[in-house]
Amino acid sequence: MKKQILFITGTRADFGKVKSLIHRVNGSSKLDYALFVTGMHTLSRYGYTVDEVYSTMKNHRLDHGFRSLYTFMNQSPGEPMDRVLANTILGLSNYVEQMNPDLIVVHGDRVEPLAGAIVGSLRNILVAHIEGGEVSGTADEMIRHAITKMAHIHFAANSEAAVRLKQMGEDASAIYVIGSPDIDLMLSETLPPFEEVIGHYQIPFEEYAVALLHPVTTNLSETRESVETLVRAMKQSELNYVVIYPNNDQGADLIFTAYEMLTDDPRFACYPSLRVEYFLTLLRNAQFIIGNSSAGIREAPVYGIPSIDIGSRQHRRFSHPSIVHVGGRDASEILAAIHATETAPSYQPTYNFGDGKSAERFLSVLEGEAIWKTSHQKGFRDREIAVLDEDCFGEVPDPEGTQ
Repeated sequence: MKKQILFITGTRADFGKVKSLIHRVNGSSKLDYALFVTGMHTLSRYGYTVDEVYSTMKNHRLDHGFRSLYTFMNQSPGEPMDRVLANTILGLSNYVEQMNPDLIVVHGDRVEPLAGAIVGSLRNILVAHIEGGEVSGTADEMIRHAITKMAHIHFAANSEAAVRLKQMGEDASAIYVIGSPDIDLMLSETLPPFEEVIGHYQIPFEEYAVALLHPVTTNLSETRESVETLVRAMKQSELNYVVIYPNNDQGADLIFTAYEMLTDDPRFACYPSLRVEYFLTLLRNAQFIIGNSSAGIREAPVYGIPSIDIGSRQHRRFSHPSIVHVGGRDASEILAAIHATETAPSYQPTYNFGDGKSAERFLSVLEGEAIWKTSHQKGFRDREIAVLDEDCFGEVPDPEGTQ
């Protein structure tokens, strides 16, 4: 009998992460899957991207798993994160009771994957967490580490993250270093052509930067200052910008209010959301990315695109020569960083978070026997933590334990 895998997606970002994994599972004779769609996907303010999820799955013939697609609206705009978590737990619990999956796969550091980890662990269902052990900042980091402690299996992006998981007392035999799944998509040959993307979104220019700013949930005054300063700097730069709306965290309204200053300015093309593949094509062809999104830290360096990171949201995350950190209070500092991109060197791509084979490694683990022998009872593991090698990206552990 096939193992039933339940994936959870709550945002445009995490759907891009799990899609390549779903592709692999869909082609397996040993596995079947379902996708629980919730969160920002269900909000019209952010483009109602559930439609894009469904159309993407249909176009790639991925909509025929065991009752494979299910949508649950877990919030209204502006609802506090604690109530969103409670709503998601209730909706997912009801769904899981009907489907009885063998494994719940969650990604990242949002309340939707936290709900998945809670429901799975309390219902005695194995939970696999993708990209645990990362540094996130704000409330996201606390959520990510909470998911780690509820999850039984960890698919880490690199050996640095794996070491953090071990520091948290996780069982080394349940940690699989596979890389970041979105890099599979980034390095694929299936991304849409630039001309198609420009035409699809009716972007009125071909030279532009990408702007993407999210709230700093632990410091809303920083959010207000940063977005107002960013808007001033972008307008003063006289460059073109593709502006993408923020996520739905507390403080998003502060960003929406500031973006009203961009209305009717032909140098700004603003969008609630972009399809993952289309976004990657735009990023790959951008002059730079500016804001405080993880895309500037994780994805942009893969393409060698300069990043201007504003404020504290990405504090202590991955460092690379293509990433410049600035404060969010001084428009002249941001403007100087923008102008500096004009003379920036050509940056070599970095593959610190993966090499495009994450889904292949993921499938190898799921089709093996060791993962299904993972104990549902977790315990803290005491151990000495080894010093990292210079090469942060490690090999996936042998799922059969034969080495």
